[in-house]
Amino acid sequence: MSIDTRPSASRHRTAPAALRRGRPARRRRPLGNPVAGFGSLLWLLVVLVPLYTLVSASLMRQDEALNGDPLALPTDPTLENYRTVLDSGFLTLIGNTAIVAVATVAIVLVLSVPVAYVAVRTRSRLSSLAFRTFLLGVAIPAQAVIVPLYLMIGKLGLYDTLWAIVLPTAAFAMPVAVLVLSGTMRDVSEEMYEAMALDGASPVRMLWQLAVPLSRAGISTVAIFSALQAWNGFLFPLILTQSEERRVLTLGLFNFMSQFGVNVPAVLAAIVLSVIPIFAVYLVARRALINGLMGVGGK
Repeated sequence: MSIDTRPSASRHRTAPAALRRGRPARRRRPLGNPVAGFGSLLWLLVVLVPLYTLVSASLMRQDEALNGDPLALPTDPTLENYRTVLDSGFLTLIGNTAIVAVATVAIVLVLSVPVAYVAVRTRSRLSSLAFRTFLLGVAIPAQAVIVPLYLMIGKLGLYDTLWAIVLPTAAFAMPVAVLVLSGTMRDVSEEMYEAMALDGASPVRMLWQLAVPLSRAGISTVAIFSALQAWNGFLFPLILTQSEERRVLTLGLFNFMSQFGVNVPAVLAAIVLSVIPIFAVYLVARRALINGLMGVGGK
C-alpha cells in the first residue's frame, strides 16, 4: 500500500503565493500616525513662517515693508539694507561677539570638565558640597548680582573690556555645564574605570582618555549652550562696557533700532546677519546637543 505524500489541491490553493514561490510573505508596514504628522507640519509652519517673513522683509524697501503684505514676496528685492548694516560697523560687532563666545566656551570647558569628573568619581563630603554649591548657581539670576559684579569688575580694572563680558558669562554658564557633564560622565560604566585602574592609569589619564572621549555629546551640549549664552547676552555688555569698540551684537542691534528707528528692513537685515553664525554652529552639532540633553552621551 502506497501513501500519497503530495500536497492536496485544497492545501495548495490556501497557501500564500509568496510561500509557493519559496519566499516568505512580507508584512505590510504600519502607516504613520496622522495626528503626529499633522502636528509636525503645523510646528514646521510655526517655525518657518516667521523666518520667511524676516528674510523677505529684509530684502524689501522701506515703503514696501511698511505698507505691503508681510507674507508677500518682495516685488523689487534689494541688498541695500544689508549693505547699510555692513557699512555701520557690523563686522566689528561680529568679531567682538565671536571672541566673547570662543573665550567663554574655552573657560567653561576647561573648568567644568574636571569639576564634573571629580563630582562623579569622588565620594567625599567636600566634593558633594562643591557640586551642590555649583547647583545653587542655577537659581541665582544675573540681575540679582549685577551691582556687586559691576564694583568687582571696576576694582579689577576690567571695565569696558571684553573680559568684563567673558568672565561673568562663563561663571553663570558653569552650573548648567557641571550638571550636564556630571550626568553624562555617570553613564560611563564602572568596569571601564576599574580596567584602566588595573593597568596603572592615574585619575588624570582616566579623565582625558576615558571620560572625555565618552562624554563628547555632553561636552558638545555644554559648548553650544555656553556659546548661545555668550552670543545672546545683553545685560553684561550693557552694564560692563561703554565704548563702541567693545560693543557686541546684542548691544549693537539695540543701537541699530534707535539709529535705524524708521528703517525696519535694515534692522531686520542686521538680525538676519546676527543669526547666521550661531545657527550654522547649531546645525553642525545639533545631534550631539540632543543626545547630551537626553543624558545618553556616554552610552
